[in-house]
Amino acid sequence: MESRPITDEEMEELKEAFSKIDTDGNGFISPNELNDLFKAANLPLPGYRLREIIQSLMETGDRNRDGKISFDEFILIIHDLKSSDVAKTFRKAINKKEGICAIGGTSEQSSVGTQHSYSEEEKYAFVNWINKALEKDPDCKHVIPMNPDTDDLFKAVGDGIVLCKMINLSVPDTIDERAINKKKLTPFTIQENLNLALNSASAIGCHVVNIGAEDLKEGKPYLVLGLLWQVIKIGLFADIELSRNEALIALLRDGESLEDLMKLSPEELLLRWANYHLENAGCSKINNFSSDIKDSKAYYNLLNQIAPKGDEEGISAIVIDMNGLREKEDLKRAECMLVQAERLGCRQFVTATDVVRGNPKLNLAFIANLFNKYPALQKPENQDIDWSSLEGETREERTFRNWMNSLGVNPRVNHLYSDLSDALVIFQLYEKIKVPVDWSRVNKPPYPKLGEKMKKLENCNYAVDLGKNKAKFSLVGIAGQDLHEGNRTLTLALIWQLMRRHTLNILQDIGGGQKVNDDTIITWVNETLQQAGKTSTISGFKDGKISTSMPVLDLIDAIQPGSINYDILKTQDLEDHEKLNNAKYAISMARKIGARVYALPEDLVEVKPKMVMTVFACLMARGLKV
Repeated sequence: MESRPITDEEMEELKEAFSKIDTDGNGFISPNELNDLFKAANLPLPGYRLREIIQSLMETGDRNRDGKISFDEFILIIHDLKSSDVAKTFRKAINKKEGICAIGGTSEQSSVGTQHSYSEEEKYAFVNWINKALEKDPDCKHVIPMNPDTDDLFKAVGDGIVLCKMINLSVPDTIDERAINKKKLTPFTIQENLNLALNSASAIGCHVVNIGAEDLKEGKPYLVLGLLWQVIKIGLFADIELSRNEALIALLRDGESLEDLMKLSPEELLLRWANYHLENAGCSKINNFSSDIKDSKAYYNLLNQIAPKGDEEGISAIVIDMNGLREKEDLKRAECMLVQAERLGCRQFVTATDVVRGNPKLNLAFIANLFNKYPALQKPENQDIDWSSLEGETREERTFRNWMNSLGVNPRVNHLYSDLSDALVIFQLYEKIKVPVDWSRVNKPPYPKLGEKMKKLENCNYAVDLGKNKAKFSLVGIAGQDLHEGNRTLTLALIWQLMRRHTLNILQDIGGGQKVNDDTIITWVNETLQQAGKTSTISGFKDGKISTSMPVLDLIDAIQPGSINYDILKTQDLEDHEKLNNAKYAISMARKIGARVYALPEDLVEVKPKMVMTVFACLMARGLKV
């Protein structure tokens, strides 16, 4: 029987299911974990059938014979299941899992009658987090506080205000408050708010493909929760990074370099942080934030270690009551533990049931919140550390990283250079710009210990070869070794050309296949400004007038007349802070009218030609849709 295609909604559900099993986030699961997934879904799949599936996969999909299953390989299994008699059982079993609600719904991308699943636990956790975060915000009084036991959340996001506020909480100043429509909302101004929220979420690194303003307006639970988790997670992880929190160097192990520690993902750093404190408490270490924390014992000892001891001026001691450890039942012990967490102001995200069930997503959020409030780390002194290597991320690097993550690359890019050292993300970006990749030539993790460097270097050499011969990029003097070793200048040169091509491809698709270059964009900008009666013009992407943001603002108003409130702008004899105010408004307004802009306000003020080019290209793409 021929299997029907997997819909976008089903694909998102499968990604969610896969991520719950892939607790370490490396993009792979083992055959044993696949078995665990089927068992958790209560799928009556005989052992012989499972063995047949795994054997078939190893023969046809696992080219490296590494015994690991990627998400793509997992999808092959699902395709087989969807064409077999177990397909209906699989869907029913997934939806009957405890804590999962099944609702009927459709979207433009889905077939009629598909079932979308969402987690009640996540809804409950996110509502409480948002209520606390926005309780004093006057613009949210119409929806805050929300009742976590109802569907208030899915209605509250419908006008876009809560989403915009949550994005600004995660990454401050992403959205200019002046751009948010707050009063006398109409369907049109709500649409603008939702455009602003979605494009801003993308700009901070959220993957928002297949999520539209209509989906949010209708409050589709699985899409709302998916987007909110990304936004909340970005905020929780913001300071779990060495250049922003030098005390993390206390987690450096013997024989490790600072560079080794800098390569760790936020999840890995959180696990190491927890184990650092558990080791100091004389307790066993944990390997994950799911099965290893179900008995709450690790949490108890962690709370006891990080609670303020009152040895700093002005900070009162908080003594953790450890008597709850004596509780025989896991659920009661978890509840006692959370009472202690509440004394630290850190009860958010998990209930006792979430702890006992080992919900990996919510327990990760719980741990991240603990770290952010009580890291209890001291920056080591008198250590032979090269502090000069602890450079923060540049604006350009952050923009590129957010752009990659918004496209849904796997694994997620946390550290631009180390996470590109095996070129797997670069290959995904090539496919995004329609440059075919021969995956049979690509080495995939896990890499052999002895040959790891060679395997990664082979990938990087192939990535450079693709750039030169297939994409026709200018990569003079760039070798695979430069990508593998994280040469900043040369790696950025390749990434910029990938981003530029991606941007121009969008324009080309909208323009019916017509080739687009810098001159094409500049000519369109000036003609559009002239036709709208604007006096602004640009001679190029280095034009000094761009520092005022007026050409950008006038272009936005030309594309959507009446959208710019000129009364709040300074247009003559601008000082630096006034230029920045204009730029913040310009970037937010560009996103508000539907342009997916990744550049930052400072890029306009400083007239960074590469980023300026992307701003005008994205506005041109929006303008051509009119």
